[in-house]
Amino acid sequence: MLTLSVGQFSSAGEKTQNQDSIGACVPTNDRLDFKGACVLLADGISSSDVSHIASQVAVRQFLDDYYCTSDTLSVPRAALQVIQAINRWLVAQTRESPFNGERDKGYVCTFSALVLRRDTAYLFHIGDACIFRLRDTKFEVLTRQHRHPKPGSGYYLSNALGMHETVVADTEQLSLQAGDGFVLATDGVYEHIDQEVMQAVICKYRDDPQTAANALVNMAFEAGSDDNLSVQVVWVESTANEPFQIGETSLAIPPVLSPLDTIDAFTVLRAVYHSARSHVYLVRHNPSGREMMLKAPSVEMAHEAAFLSGCCMEEWVMRRINSQYVVGAPSDTGPRTAFYTLSQRIRGVTLAQWLADNPAPDLETIRQIVEQVAKGLMALHRKDVIHQDIRPENIMVNDSLAVVLIDLGSASVAGLNSGLELKNGVPGTPIYAAPEYFLGQGGSERSEQFSLAVLTYYLLSGRYPYGANVAKALSISAQKKLVYRSVLDPKRNIPFWLDHTLKKALNPDPGRRYDALSEFIYDLRHPNPAYVSKQRPPLLERNPVAFWQGVSGVLLILIVVLITERFVN
Repeated sequence: MLTLSVGQFSSAGEKTQNQDSIGACVPTNDRLDFKGACVLLADGISSSDVSHIASQVAVRQFLDDYYCTSDTLSVPRAALQVIQAINRWLVAQTRESPFNGERDKGYVCTFSALVLRRDTAYLFHIGDACIFRLRDTKFEVLTRQHRHPKPGSGYYLSNALGMHETVVADTEQLSLQAGDGFVLATDGVYEHIDQEVMQAVICKYRDDPQTAANALVNMAFEAGSDDNLSVQVVWVESTANEPFQIGETSLAIPPVLSPLDTIDAFTVLRAVYHSARSHVYLVRHNPSGREMMLKAPSVEMAHEAAFLSGCCMEEWVMRRINSQYVVGAPSDTGPRTAFYTLSQRIRGVTLAQWLADNPAPDLETIRQIVEQVAKGLMALHRKDVIHQDIRPENIMVNDSLAVVLIDLGSASVAGLNSGLELKNGVPGTPIYAAPEYFLGQGGSERSEQFSLAVLTYYLLSGRYPYGANVAKALSISAQKKLVYRSVLDPKRNIPFWLDHTLKKALNPDPGRRYDALSEFIYDLRHPNPAYVSKQRPPLLERNPVAFWQGVSGVLLILIVVLITERFVN
C-alpha cells in the first residue's frame, strides 16, 4: 500500500499577517486507495488585504470537496472540478466586494496541489509556488511560474485562483517510486535558498520531514526573505501496485436456485436467465418486499478471479450512478453469505426483443429511443464511466417506450483504471465497437458516440454502416479505406440530411466526429444547415443494391431489344 511521511511549516516571517495556507491529508481508510493523499499550498498576493481568506478557503475547500467526489472519477477530473468550483466562489466574492474590477485587490491566491495515489503522482499548479522532486540524486522543478515581467523591473502574476472567470491549471501525471521526495515551497522560500542547499537539507533530515520543513523556512528567513514562508516535504516510503479489491470474492458460489428457495434475505421468485457463466433470478428482498435481480456465477466460474472481480465492479458502479436511464443497484440489503450481485429490477424487454415485435419503427420512435440511450450514456460520462457495450441486448424498453441501459460488465471506470488490470482485446460487441478499439486504443466519449450512431443506423435500416469491415481494419491506413454506406433507403422515409449526421458521427477518425454526444443527438432531430445545403447523395451511394438492380434491368432491356431487332431483320 501507499505509505508516506509528511512535514510542513508556514510562517508569516517579517510580515504581520501570514497570507499563505498549507494543508495535507493522508487518509487511513479506503479513501487513500480511491482518492489518494493530498498536499496543498496556497499563497495570497501582497496587493490584496483579503487574499489570506482566499488561500485559506482554497486549501480547506479542496480537502473537503475532493474527498466527496465520486470514486468513479479520475483524479484529474475530480481535482479540476473542485478547483473550478473554488475559483468560481472566489470570483463571485470579489464581484460582490468593494474590490469589484480590481482583481489584484480581490480574493486571489496561487494554488499548488500534489495528489499521491497508489503508484502515481498528480500535480495541479496555478501561480508561482514551486513543486520539486528528488529521485535518486536528481533534484528538479516540476512546475513553471505563471509570471510576466513588469516594464522596468519586477513581475506580476498572470494566473491565479480567483483572477479569471475560468482558471486553467497546469497538470502533470508522474509515476511514483519508493524513495521519491517532493518539496512544495512558496517564493518566499525558494527564491532565497539554492536548490542544492534545499536538496542537502531534506536529505539530511530524511527520517524527519517536519524538521526538514522547519529548517528550510528558518534558512530562508535568515537569508533575508521578507515574505511569508511555507514549505512541505513529502517522502514516498512505498507505493501500491496491487489491483483494487472491490467486494468479497472469496465467498462460496451458491448452487443453482429454484423458485421459493431462499438465500440470505431473499426469496427466489423465478429464474430469468441461465448460461455457462452465470444464473440470473428475480428475487424478493423479504425485509422490504422489493423485487430485485440477483446474479450468481456458475460453479464453473468459481476460480475465475477476473470474472468475479468484474461482477463486483459492475455492482459497485451501479450503486454510484443515479439516473433513470441507467440500471441501479441497492445498497442496504444486509450481509451476504454467498457470492452474488444485485441490481434494480427493470420491467420491459430488451431492445432486441422489442425490434422483433416492432419491425421497421418510425423515425420519431427511433429518435425517442436513441435520445434516452444518450441520456444514460451522458449520466455515465459525468461519472467518468464508459459503457463500452452499446447494443440492443443491453437496452431495456417498456410499453411506454421508457429506456434503461443495463449490463455494465464491460464498463471502463476512470477512477479505477490505474489500479485494475485492463481487459485485453476489444470490449463489448465488435459490430458496434468504434474503430479505435481495434488499434488497441482505450475508449472515450467519442467512442460511445460511434457505437450509438451504429445503433441508430441499425434501427433505421437493419444494416450496419461498414458491415463487418471495421473489425478487419487493424491499422489507421486500413481504417481510412473504410467506406460509409448511406442509410437512405427508398422503402424508408429518412431525410437525406440525416444521412450526413450519421456519417459524421460514424467517422473512423474520432477527431472528426461530433465534439460532444449532445451535438449528435441535436442533429438527429434538427436539420443541420451544413447538411441541408448538400445535394442528395446519388443512388449508388444511397442504395447500391437498387442501383445495380436498375443497371441490370436496363441492360436486360437492351439485350431484349437487340435480340428482337436481330430476329426481325
